[in-house]
Amino acid sequence: MLRGATAQETHSAILDLIRSSGTVTRVDLADRSGLTGASISRVVKRLLADGLIIETGYGDPTGGKRATLLQFNPRARHAVGIAVDTPSTTYVVTDMSGRVIEQLSSRGIGKDAPATAVRRITAELEDLIVKAEIEPSTLVGVGVALAGRQGRGGTRLLRTDSEKYAWEPFAVRDTLKAAIDHPIVVENDSTCAAIGEFWAGKIPSVNDFATVYLAAGFGLGLMTNGDVYRGSSSNVGEIGHMVLDVNGPMCWCGGQGCLESLAAPAAVVARAEQDAALADKLGLRGRQTSVRADFAKIARLAAGGDPRCVELIEESATYLAKALLSITNLLDLDQIILAGPGFSEAGDIYVRLATQELNRLSFVRAMHPTRVELSKLGPSAAALGAASLVLHSQLTPHQNRS
Repeated sequence: MLRGATAQETHSAILDLIRSSGTVTRVDLADRSGLTGASISRVVKRLLADGLIIETGYGDPTGGKRATLLQFNPRARHAVGIAVDTPSTTYVVTDMSGRVIEQLSSRGIGKDAPATAVRRITAELEDLIVKAEIEPSTLVGVGVALAGRQGRGGTRLLRTDSEKYAWEPFAVRDTLKAAIDHPIVVENDSTCAAIGEFWAGKIPSVNDFATVYLAAGFGLGLMTNGDVYRGSSSNVGEIGHMVLDVNGPMCWCGGQGCLESLAAPAAVVARAEQDAALADKLGLRGRQTSVRADFAKIARLAAGGDPRCVELIEESATYLAKALLSITNLLDLDQIILAGPGFSEAGDIYVRLATQELNRLSFVRAMHPTRVELSKLGPSAAALGAASLVLHSQLTPHQNRS
């Protein structure tokens, strides 16, 4: 597995094996990595000296000396994750295992300019760190999850024609770095959600999977070989702009018949508003600023069995299922995780319809099933993922696994 790897790559790979295993022995590490016992002993000695892992009892007796169990030292390092969104801003402080030890939910950015909101975010962040009562030396950095595009190599995009781009990762990175007195990583929210599932969920590096994140729209994060697949400019995963109907409605991106225009919260709410009785029943306000809350009302009633709301959510879920079928046929996925606030109320409907579609039509269904499941990280998936991204980039800067 690791022959020819550099010392840093070996260090990262062994730490990653311990992360995904929970508890493991030196013999297990040698078997799984292909390294000699002597090499494993050297790496483990270094990790113990750095405080990143601890010895935690003994394994089952096998007739000889009982093997010592190793696991992450959760208190050795901490990270902060911030999910910046229009209706709310979510903060989490996590330990090295991804466990949340302190969190805060605050008002969202609304119509604030980045410079205005960052001042508030900075103050709330510092208060949260104090409240978490962690040693400053253990804080490895702050991760920030935002919707939108990245610039190539972390640079600013050349065109920002509209105010709608002001809160994309490329546009606010420098503002945040200047204001926050900690190492900082700014990333797309769907990518953060994927790395959060990987890190906090203890998913092994050999398991490739995708995470679909739904907030105002759809995004997809892809984990492969223990790291995020980013594409040529870190903008992989724009599943919301996959074209599903060439004669469909216009999308804000300029395309026609995109998943976003057919199945995102705004599209579901718009169809609900065409039903006067339903709109009155739900108190739909017909304002752009209320779309997320209005969608939650529809999804909540759908989960409760309201026939008209079930119809609306199933229509959205059917479009997503079609998109996931194409993604699975392209990437040969065996696991898809649905995460984010958009799936909080009626996520089971999306899981059911996607599972049915993939079981029925996936090209590889005869070889293996594709599991679709809801995230166990809850509505804070992006914030937890942003913290996990910091830990992942600092502790296991990933090795070449070719």
